[in-house]
Amino acid sequence: MFDLLKSELTRRTILHKAGFGLIALSTFGAVGTIFKPTRTLAQAGPAPAKEPLPPEKKLGWAVVGLGKFATQQIIPSFGECKRSKLVALVSGDRTKAERYAQQYGVNPKNIYNYQNYDSIRDNPEVDVIYVILPNGLHAEYSIRGAQAGKHIMCEKPMANTVEECQAMINAAKKSDRKLMIAYRCQYEPYNLTAIQIAQSGKLGKLKAIASDHGRNLDLKDPADRWRANKKLAGGGSLYDIGIYSLQAARYITGEEPQEISAMMYSTPGDPRFREVEENVNFVLRFPSGVLSNCTSSYGYSDTKRIQVFGSDATLELDPATDYYQHRLTIKRKNGNEEQNIEEKNQFALEIDHLSESIMQNKQPKTPGEEGLQDVRLMQLIYEAARTGKTIKV
Repeated sequence: MFDLLKSELTRRTILHKAGFGLIALSTFGAVGTIFKPTRTLAQAGPAPAKEPLPPEKKLGWAVVGLGKFATQQIIPSFGECKRSKLVALVSGDRTKAERYAQQYGVNPKNIYNYQNYDSIRDNPEVDVIYVILPNGLHAEYSIRGAQAGKHIMCEKPMANTVEECQAMINAAKKSDRKLMIAYRCQYEPYNLTAIQIAQSGKLGKLKAIASDHGRNLDLKDPADRWRANKKLAGGGSLYDIGIYSLQAARYITGEEPQEISAMMYSTPGDPRFREVEENVNFVLRFPSGVLSNCTSSYGYSDTKRIQVFGSDATLELDPATDYYQHRLTIKRKNGNEEQNIEEKNQFALEIDHLSESIMQNKQPKTPGEEGLQDVRLMQLIYEAARTGKTIKV
């Protein structure tokens, strides 16, 4: 992902910047509307596993950005996909791109850079573009990809602002392309099981949710440096990992919050937090009465935990949002019960979900509107923290 930043300040011409500005202005719609799902988030999980289609029946994907996440998680996961295949790469580092193209069988003619990216429209092998860039670049490359006639998968958070999110949605609709936000946990078997248990009544009446996500931001790691830059990251721990806590509260309840309160704190003098925040604690009140206490941090040790408190039992998912390993426990008066669930490649599941949605012409489970809703709610969390007031949604 960081390969883009070396050339970011020089690669775009003034003409292109002006063009993107016009694109954004022409595609903005009403941005104050809240995304209200027409179904609970548990109801649209990945389709049951089917026999792999012949290679010619798989959709072709291009990955934009060859940072750590793309090269260590996403690109290798195409080997486990049943409906999707990797056919193109977009990177500012040609040598690096050629290395990965050779390793994963991508034709060198399908390597693009950030200057000739728009010419991907002329490549019929590419059906879908997966944007894996710093948050501040999501809108530009998603919009340009949709205008090139390609379906779009975009990493979370969707973009830095509500306006950019709406522009992405509008561009996809104008081009009649699918837009999906890569909320991997909504395709991961342990999280899907937790949703089913919580919404089935097996815990009794839901009373509260606690969700904590944190890690130490490391500026020595190139993959973390851009995260300390407000323009590129959009925010600090909340935008990067607090979104997992927010998502958990929303998909566990299947509801949208009515009220938000929050507090924020950054360690004085810590160079990591000159532009972005370290810690955010926020509380969400849902229509059913469920209260959700959520935290995010760039300053505490690795934590990825979701707890769901019911009148009869407690569900604990810890780790909850790991790449490879999860643990789900139901705690009752008469003892604990650990759920044994088969671990599956969540990246392959979400990639194939979009491919199947395209093949079947159905809306993906996590469309652009879902990403816009999170960005809107995170902006309200910041407002609540700044003002000290409870915000009605």
